Amino acid sequence: MSDFKNQILDATLPAIVFDGWTLATLEKAALSLGLTAFDVKRAFPGGVVDVIGHFSARADEQMLDTLKKDYTLKEMKIRERIATCVMLRLRANTNHREAVRRAIGFYAMPWNAAAGISALYATVDAMWRAAGDTATAYNFYTKRALLAGVFSSTVAVWLDDTSEDLAETEAFLRRRIENVMEIEKAKAKARDG
Repeated sequence: MSDFKNQILDATLPAIVFDGWTLATLEKAALSLGLTAFDVKRAFPGGVVDVIGHFSARADEQMLDTLKKDYTLKEMKIRERIATCVMLRLRANTNHREAVRRAIGFYAMPWNAAAGISALYATVDAMWRAAGDTATAYNFYTKRALLAGVFSSTVAVWLDDTSEDLAETEAFLRRRIENVMEIEKAKAKARDG
């Protein structure tokens, strides 16, 4: 089913720029593959919210696959691990920035917000797990909440970044990670102090 979903998603992505994330866009893409509206419903029973969720999950998978093949995170400091995860996740969708922008708009609607939060959580959780996080309880959720803020603000920069090799996005990301690290150091100092 995943290949089937990917076929429909891949056929849909070029049209998102013009038509947005709509059921009609999905059905039109399916028709171009010789499929029917029923095939779309079978692949994505929840409609657009399901296909955008699949789009996000696939980018997470691509990030994790690239990490396994090309990186040894254990040799990096934690901030480098996280920066690497974020940049790989963004690069996985470099050719689909407009689809990402429109997905953010879709998730901004109150009735889609829960799905958007779920997709964001899945992404930051995948990043922390790939980075080797073993936190539990309060620290587990704090790390994910902090990374959600860093990732979201970095995506906003990435959407309009025209610099070579996403240099502006990466510089912004590194500053945000440094800010978070300083907050954590200040909290530890106040706790121990």
